[in-house]
Parts: sequence; structure tokens; C-alpha cells
Amino acid sequence: MSINLSQCFIAVDDHDKAIEFYRDVLGMEVRNDVGFEGMRWVTVGSPDQPDVNIVLEPPLADPNASESDRQAMSELLAKGLLRGVIFETDDVDATFEKISSAGADVLQEPMDQPYGVRDCAFRDPAGNMLRFNQPRK
Repeated sequence: MSINLSQCFIAVDDHDKAIEFYRDVLGMEVRNDVGFEGMRWVTVGSPDQPDVNIVLEPPLADPNASESDRQAMSELLAKGLLRGVIFETDDVDATFEKISSAGADVLQEPMDQPYGVRDCAFRDPAGNMLRFNQPRK
């Protein structure tokens, strides 16, 4: 039996800003852009991983959610308290320079971690934390 990651979801509050960041800064390709019941989902992914998709979704992708739940999710997103993703790179320092020179919000400059990677961290335009790591050799 084989189990593989197919999709992961990241909440965003402005899909157009998110596309600019994930496509233009990170080099992801836009694979799909779908609207439904006043909401929008944009699928992006690395050209190097055609079978793994990142879906940029509304903070609360449920048309039946209460207004108070929508507000709570928007507030958590604004504080950067929703989970992002961890990317792997073959050169974390070059990745850091590229993303920081594009004006991204730096959370952590590249550093060696005790758990075996060199990594850095940023916030995307919605406030999600994105980490970029390189396994140490």
C-alpha cells in the first residue's frame, strides 16, 4: 500500500496577493482557480512536484459557517496563528536572499537547527508562517 501527499491547504485573505507571492516570488505554477458560492480556491504547486498541490483557500471555506466563526478565523489569520507549510530547498541561503529581496516579511534568517536542518522563515501576505529548510550534510 502506498500513501502520498496530494494536497495541503493554506488560508489566505486575498487570493490575488497570494498568487503574486506564491507564483512570482516562490516560483510556483498556478494550476487551478475556482470560485464557488462567493469563495475562491487557487491551486499552486512547484513545477518540480507536479503531484503535490497547495490550495489557497478562504480562511473558513464553509458556506454554512456562522458570521462569528468567519470573524474568528479572519482574526486568527491576521495574527498569523494558522498553520503554513514547510518547504525543502537545496540552498536555503539563496532561497532566503530571493524571498527577502522581494520584500517578504522575514521571521527568521537562515540558521542551523539542532534537529538537522538549516532553515529560515517568512510570513506570506496573509500572515501564514512558511519555513524553508535544507537538510545538513
